[in-house]
Order: sequence, then structure tokens, then C-alpha cells
Amino acid sequence: MAKAVGSSPTESIAIMTTTSIKDQIRKLVDLQVMDIEVYRLKSELRDRPAEIEAFKASFEAKKDKLKSLEDQLKAILVRQKGDEGELKSKEEAILKADGQLFQLKTNKEYQAKLLEIESLKADKSLVEEKILLGFDQIEAARKAVEVEKAVVASYEKEFQAKKKEADGMIAVANDQLKVKESQRSRLTPDVRPDILSRYERILQKKEGLAIVPVKNHACGRCFMHLTEQLIHEIKMHDQLVACDACARLLYLEDDL
Repeated sequence: MAKAVGSSPTESIAIMTTTSIKDQIRKLVDLQVMDIEVYRLKSELRDRPAEIEAFKASFEAKKDKLKSLEDQLKAILVRQKGDEGELKSKEEAILKADGQLFQLKTNKEYQAKLLEIESLKADKSLVEEKILLGFDQIEAARKAVEVEKAVVASYEKEFQAKKKEADGMIAVANDQLKVKESQRSRLTPDVRPDILSRYERILQKKEGLAIVPVKNHACGRCFMHLTEQLIHEIKMHDQLVACDACARLLYLEDDL
């Protein structure tokens, strides 16, 4: 069965005596055309900043990655400096030990010093390998930093361009919305308050679409098949008829 607004006897009399349902439907259709634009603009004003925030979050992630790579490079450089300091210490220890060889009096002391020197040279060799490996790591880390710097610079440029574009579009949308809402305010006084209230409740719940045409014996939005009886009730124009499935108001384009 159809859902009707003003289905009580008193409301039905009011509809019949004050203004025709057919005329009210025409006004609702005009209002809906305006509200489609209002809803689109409001959606754009809601969604556009979210898109920019998502892009900004991606940009911040790129900057965080760059900082992480720079921190890694600093850590490698600090470690390399420590290794170079250790190498210098080993070299000084070897020179000192070499100088002490000529001061030793016994063969046992001499052999012990030679072992000490060999141990120091072995340690020095290990430190030198660490330093050589460190050079490769520094080079790779620097390259990674430079690559990421280029990525961040490019991303920042793109982000600023998108933000500027979005800010412009938001400003335009705000201006357009003000115009549409002003135009809408000139249409609403022609719609009966009870009918307007019903329309706006549906509008809010149904994503800005409260009244739709019948298309091929079906609801123009949810495509629910409509019975002949329901079509007949729409044609009678003695009540507002709503789709049983989606609750949107229905009208026949050829009948207005």
C-alpha cells in the first residue's frame, strides 16, 4: 500500500481546500532540483578537506621516512668516527709496542711483546674492515637520503598545488552554496509547512533525494516495481504517495 501524508480526514480536507497536491508536487520537484545541487555542494565541502588531509598524511609519512633515513645516516657517521678513533688508537699502540721491543732484555719478554703486537695488528685489521664496510654503508645511506629528499620535494610541491586547488574549489563551492540556499529559501514558502516538513525529513535521511519520478512502473531511485494500484493513487493527486521500499515521494513526469 502507498504511504500518504495528510491521511487523516482533517488533513485531507485541508489539502483539497487550500491547494492541490498536483501543484505541491510541482513545487517539490522544483525544490528537489535545487536540493540536488545543495546536497552536492555540501558533500564537496565535506569531502574535499578530507581528501587534502589524506594527502597531507601521506606527505607527512614521506617526511617521516626521510627523517628516519637521515637519522640512520647520522648513526652510521657517528659509528664510523668511533671506528676511526679506535683505528688510530690501535696504530698508536702498535707503534708504542714496536718501540718497546728494543728495550726488552729477555727472549721471553721479546716473544710476549711480539704476540701483543700481532694481536694489536689483528684487531687493527678488524677495525679497518669495519671502516671499509662503513664507507659503503655511508654511501648507500647518503644515496637513500638524496633520493627520498627528491621524493619529499616533489610530494610537497604536489601537495601545495592540490591544497591551493582545493582551497579555491572550496571557496567557489561556498559561494555557490550561498546562492543555491538563497534561491531555495525563495521556493520553500510556496510549499505547505506539513508537506515541506515531510519532504525535508526524507531529504535528510535519503542522501538529498526526497522525491523521484516513476520510471517504467518502478521507483526512480530504488527501482522497486510499483503496482497498478499505486500508479493509480499517484495519478489521483489526492495524497502524497511514497515508495513502500525506500520511502521517497513519487510522481509521474508526464502527469505534471
